[in-house]
Amino acid sequence: MSGRESSDTIKRLYHADNLVVLKQLVLEPSICGNVRLIYIDPPYNTGTDFECRNQEFAYSDRFTTSEYLSFMKDRLILMHQLLAQDGSIYIHLDSKMVFHVKLLMDEIFGENNFKGLITRKKCKSKNYTKKTYGNISDYILFYTKSDNPVWHRPYDAWSKEKEDKEYPFIEPETGRKYKKVPIHAPGIRRGATGESWRGMMPPPGKHWQYTPDKLDEMDAKNEIYWSSNGNPRRKVYLDESNGIPVQDIWLDYLDINNQNTHQTGYPTEKNLDMLKRIIEASSNIGDIVLDCFVGSGTTLVAAEELGRQWIGVDVGDVAIATVKERLANGSKRLSELSKPQVVQSSLFDDESNLLENEVEYIKDINYDFYEYSAD
Repeated sequence: MSGRESSDTIKRLYHADNLVVLKQLVLEPSICGNVRLIYIDPPYNTGTDFECRNQEFAYSDRFTTSEYLSFMKDRLILMHQLLAQDGSIYIHLDSKMVFHVKLLMDEIFGENNFKGLITRKKCKSKNYTKKTYGNISDYILFYTKSDNPVWHRPYDAWSKEKEDKEYPFIEPETGRKYKKVPIHAPGIRRGATGESWRGMMPPPGKHWQYTPDKLDEMDAKNEIYWSSNGNPRRKVYLDESNGIPVQDIWLDYLDINNQNTHQTGYPTEKNLDMLKRIIEASSNIGDIVLDCFVGSGTTLVAAEELGRQWIGVDVGDVAIATVKERLANGSKRLSELSKPQVVQSSLFDDESNLLENEVEYIKDINYDFYEYSAD
């Protein structure tokens, strides 16, 4: 992102109970119904308290099941109102409450708007467990508000190994790598795709994927491979591929646990690249992204780096202090987290190459509100 922000750009960090803030946002016409993407990493109802790396208390995650579901339902109803018709919501949970919350989401957002359950590998393999399998995964519920959401399908890049395995042939005339795929598909058709082509019929119980005229056109362009016994296959070229379509098992976004990885020290900090994938897939540049359990602020940083507007909310003093420090100075290596922190004037660190912003602090009767704007 380059240039300067417009005066009406939304960049807000609320220090408050998110139920209070969500109710207030519903009353703002510029926001209600215009939030393109919501990502939340709410409490998991673990029955424990969480501390930061420096042993400072972060938040308590102690509910009964009924209390937890009531807590979530009140907030999810308001999030549904805030979401745009072509918006999406991602809810990050572990195995304890993911199925309970899915039933809530089916009720509030509709069963037909359930788009998937992403399984994320959260940590390395565990050697010690108590009579069960190693718990190395958590889950992200993915819902939309309608059947026509903003969607930019994500792709992983081809590795040399996968590329050679998937596209093993090279076209002598052009040097292009390709693979061979059938030109027929299951099912009988009575139209042109069920008729003879080049004197041959589709295999029993199948039809041509293209009309005979289209197949002639493809053959004329040398896009059909003919085997020695006259069996046709279509050539699919590597250079026409966008990459490997991302599936619903994510193995590359482990929680931060490396001494050399930059982090905030907040106990439930999520992977920045994972948030970037979600934001890029389900929003456009300039859209509003909301995270009302903002924690360490990863969603806000990802949204800022990708040119989105953003709103973050958290009730925790430590969470808000963490986000403000992160927005001012960036994250730090684990070994540096115990050192005294000094807030500088820039919103992000120099490595991010983003705009420098000043922070305006506004005191409200219901909550503390920090609005970031270019000045």
